[in-house]
This record gives sequence, C-alpha cells and structure tokens, in this order.
Amino acid sequence: MKSKLFTASLLASALFAGMGAAPAMAQGSNTPRIDQAQQAISVRIQQGMASGHITPSEAQVLLRRERDIQMRENQFKSNGNANPQERQQLRADLNALNADVERMMANRDVVAPRGAGPQTPGLDNREVQISQRIDEGVRSGRITEREARRLHSREREIARHETYYKSDGVVTQQERRQLRNELGALRDEVERMMRNDRRNRG
Repeated sequence: MKSKLFTASLLASALFAGMGAAPAMAQGSNTPRIDQAQQAISVRIQQGMASGHITPSEAQVLLRRERDIQMRENQFKSNGNANPQERQQLRADLNALNADVERMMANRDVVAPRGAGPQTPGLDNREVQISQRIDEGVRSGRITEREARRLHSREREIARHETYYKSDGVVTQQERRQLRNELGALRDEVERMMRNDRRNRG
C-alpha cells in the first residue's frame, strides 16, 4: 500500500510540475490566509489522487483552476497590495474550488491510482485530452457547468471500467477496444457541443 501511495505521490508531483509553475508569490504577501488555503487545496488534490478519489484528468482541471487563481492573485498584488474587493474575489474562487475538491473526495466511487496494474498510456492520454476539451468548452461558454459535470461523470465511469479491467492484472484487446469506444463516444459528444454555440443560452 505504501508503494502505491508513493507512486501516486510521485505522479502527483509530476502532474504539478507538468502544469507549469505559477508565477512566484510577491514578497511580503499581504494575503497569508489565501496563500494557506491554496496550499491546503493543493495537498487535498494530491491526497485525492493517492486515494483514487480524484483521477489524473480531474486533477489537471483542478490544478489549472488553482493556477488561474494564483495568477489572478499575483496580478492583484502587482501594485504591492490586494484591496478588500480583490481579496473577496480570491476567497470566493478558492471556496468554489475547495467545494469541488471536497465533493470529489466524498465520492464513494474510487478509481485506481495511475501506476496500479497494467499500463494504458494511450487511453490515459485520451482521458486527459477530453478533460481539457471539456474545460475549454466551459471557459468559452459552449459547455455549461451542468453539462460539464455530466461529462466528467461519464469520464469517471470509464475510469472505473478501466480500473475493473486492470484488477486481474491484464487488460485484454477486447477490453481496450471497449474503453476506446467509450472514450470515442464521449469525445464525439464533447466535440458536438463545442461546434454548437451555446453562449446565448440562459
């Protein structure tokens, strides 16, 4: 078990590095509580990956949101101070991110951490690409938050199938084909939403 957690911890560290480091915090930060909250969320995401409650693709989305908040904070601090309104916005953004992390941690459906069982890098890369595309759709307004939750839920279901297939130590060609088909159908639905301009929807 320790080796699995260690592997997951290494993976989380690599994932954090792969996301690109956010600009360094301004010296003499005047937002210590906000900085502590960011650190706590980062640790919680790593714990979620280690326990299997948060998939690597979900972690990428969460870490990207966290990085965006850090960049906003640095922008607010660029004149040497973050005003009360800016601090309130940062706290609201962090509270929303923390709520999403805790919602995932409370999910009883657990997937195996990457590195456990047979490796399926091609499928894993597709999962990450689909998650990134969903995130892009939300940012552009073509995919609503509600639709994104449903799409991510389907992605988790596929990840659970993958975990099940890996549980006997072998992922057969038929099982890989099934996973590819499920990911293909999910990708097609995401792309269909991206082609339809939903930005005028209420």
